[in-house]
Amino acid sequence: MKKGEFEKAIGCSGKSVNNFLGQNGPTKGIESNTYSNAFVFFKKRELQGIKPPRKKVKKADEQPKIDVSDVHLDGEDTEEVEVYETCDEVRKKVNAYLRQPNVTQAGFCREISKTFQNGKKVIPKTLTDFLSKKGPSAGNTSAAFYAAYVYFEKLRIKEGKPKSKFRQEMEEIWKGRSGARPGFDTKTPSNRGYFCRANERPYEDKYGWVTFH
Repeated sequence: MKKGEFEKAIGCSGKSVNNFLGQNGPTKGIESNTYSNAFVFFKKRELQGIKPPRKKVKKADEQPKIDVSDVHLDGEDTEEVEVYETCDEVRKKVNAYLRQPNVTQAGFCREISKTFQNGKKVIPKTLTDFLSKKGPSAGNTSAAFYAAYVYFEKLRIKEGKPKSKFRQEMEEIWKGRSGARPGFDTKTPSNRGYFCRANERPYEDKYGWVTFH
């Protein structure tokens, strides 16, 4: 469906649609007719069992725009790269990457699977399961999380980009974990239980750090 056909289908002008698409934020544009009309449009299609069209991209066109194979990270050979991003942050990067032209989940999975030296593969289902979770540490043991982090870290280095403020804060918090390997925990499932006093409850902050209150 072309843009003009979509505008006609939801009964909104091109200006209204463009204004809505130009918004950024969880509640930006919520009062727009485009938002309400498009919601009804897609809900009807969902109830009718109409699935959104899948990207049709030739495998040859799925090659990464930037080759990161010449970037090597400490611990990469033994799958011990120190991670300094939360699961939510990596999910943001993956979703943004997948929105690019000529990029598919299958192609992305093949690319990040190169992280593993033992032939381990990240399949689309593993990636989908990881992306469906929500929370700083939700999905921390997923191969998709670790492999995607390594890929984006290599990409950052290759492009010569500085570390973000959040990334620097993550390093300050996770580099000095007492009695544990530095870096975000990718070994212990985030849904584990905690021992705490009767009047305390575990609290996880935006960095995935758990304290008791």
